Amino acid sequence: MAQLRADCPWDAEQTHESLLNHLIEEACEVVDAVEAGTDDDLREELGDVLLQVYFHAQIATEEGRFTLDDVAATVSDKLVRRHPHVFGDEQVPADMWANWEQRKAAEKGRRSALDGIAESMSAIARAHKVVSRSRSHGVPVELPSEPIDEETVGEQILALVARAQASGIDADAATRKALRRLESTVQAAER
Repeated sequence: MAQLRADCPWDAEQTHESLLNHLIEEACEVVDAVEAGTDDDLREELGDVLLQVYFHAQIATEEGRFTLDDVAATVSDKLVRRHPHVFGDEQVPADMWANWEQRKAAEKGRRSALDGIAESMSAIARAHKVVSRSRSHGVPVELPSEPIDEETVGEQILALVARAQASGIDADAATRKALRRLESTVQAAER
């Protein structure tokens, strides 16, 4: 990567910002490979994501901010801290997910179930995370919980998108607005 940054005009002019769409695209291609690809596809796409990590780390190294080794050490330290039942003498927690979330919230000084949810996630992915966090943090908000199967979820979401489009409504924008209302409700319930 250092040589590419030194000898390739395109690579040399890239910034963290200019690479964001490439990072997102490569992550999406990993999803495609997992869902419909072969082992060869997955290996290639994981390599492309790894290339993005190397690329960003190299830019940071050149700027004197941090190195690839710093990135690796940070994730290693985090995994050790959050797995005291593996790397320490604690018992395996009954609820692994809640335990992880509690440790993460304590480490980062988070006070709200919504803290740390990426704003740039797609509306549906962000909605899933907001609902999941609200439930796992025990926020007293009313959320539907009737069982539903995967096929029905997909069909109903597609049907809603089609109805929205036929009505001149941007389904993604409408979901973001509804999500902001839910986030306000969660924040009010936390107070």
